[in-house]
Amino acid sequence: MSEKKISFDEFRQKLFKIVSVGYLGDWPSVIYDVVGTIALVMNLTVAFLATFSELNVRCGSVFDRIETVTVFFFAIDYILRLLTSKCLFPDRSEGGAVVRYIFSFFGIIDLLSFLPFYLPFVFPTGAAAFRMFRVARIFRLFKINAYYDSLNVITEVIKNKAQQLLSSVFIIAVMMLASSLCMYSLEHEAQPDVFENAFSGIWWAASTLLTVGYGDIYPKTILGKVFGILLAFLGVGIVAIPTGIISAGFVEQYTKLKHMGDYSKSIDMHFIKVQLSMNDKWVDKKIRDIDLPHGAIIAMIQRQGNVIIPNGSIVLEAGDKIIIGAQAIKNDVPMHLKEVTLGDTHPWCDKFIKDLNFPRQTILLSIKRGSKSVVPKGQVKLRAGDTIVVISKVHLPEEDEVEI
Repeated sequence: MSEKKISFDEFRQKLFKIVSVGYLGDWPSVIYDVVGTIALVMNLTVAFLATFSELNVRCGSVFDRIETVTVFFFAIDYILRLLTSKCLFPDRSEGGAVVRYIFSFFGIIDLLSFLPFYLPFVFPTGAAAFRMFRVARIFRLFKINAYYDSLNVITEVIKNKAQQLLSSVFIIAVMMLASSLCMYSLEHEAQPDVFENAFSGIWWAASTLLTVGYGDIYPKTILGKVFGILLAFLGVGIVAIPTGIISAGFVEQYTKLKHMGDYSKSIDMHFIKVQLSMNDKWVDKKIRDIDLPHGAIIAMIQRQGNVIIPNGSIVLEAGDKIIIGAQAIKNDVPMHLKEVTLGDTHPWCDKFIKDLNFPRQTILLSIKRGSKSVVPKGQVKLRAGDTIVVISKVHLPEEDEVEI
């Protein structure tokens, strides 16, 4: 029974890697991403072209076939994501992970991408209403955001500046409400048909504060015009608040990315793969006892298809595939391989790798989380209990350190 469960978990993990955002080298995942993107673009293109009556008459049958195929792909994609939801939310139970995905933003969008297409077959009378929900497919474009770092910058800026943006929106809402009530009081008697209630004042305040100025509602009294002038000047400053917050966020984010890019370019690492044979002198030796060349490290060990995070106490075996990394060192500075197990109070706990303030001569090589190995990326959040391996030219206190 346990063997079946383990085999299913392995299958689900492989399936999760395919439906998740792929990286170069993981071709099944990359191909799935490409097919999904093409299906989305074709579906939205057909939905747009079908609004032209002449094209719809000529190519309506082709449009219907394309929509049927792409929507079927969306349905399969939704089922696969339900099956792999446990991998997306590993800290939840099987049912809890499924519920969490179903009611997540992308879970709802994925469901609305295909369900309205099939509902008219069950409820024919609601076909017109169901068709309206097909517009939700356009929100699948947000998934493309995960493939491009330049688009991810926008998401990161909004997340980092969410509190400031909400505060600015609150200020704008208060100003609109106050302005609408003032203008209603000033203009209601002069224009009872135009400023007939407070909502009319809100419409005028919104178009004035946001510097749109439709001109369909405007004051006629002297006091109303004076107040309108003051509000127009005030609107320029209020609109500049969220603009300034977002601009500052972009500057901070690109500065951070630039520093990370400069850091990565400042280190030239080279890697080779070596497979140990029975007669190799490293076999049956601990990593700390191996006489490695100065400035070289064992970055990773592959043993019978499993990835092992190297540390000083691991004994090498025949058949192991060892990834050895070396830096082109111009001076005689010793390198240090460090293994860190994060505790609940560690300063790196619950932080994204991209937000860590690493010493300039320190590189994060690998992360071991339970029995799994996690590739270190900027979007990975470190957790309590993680064992990470770093290479550094400087001393990091309170870590297990091996000089190489």
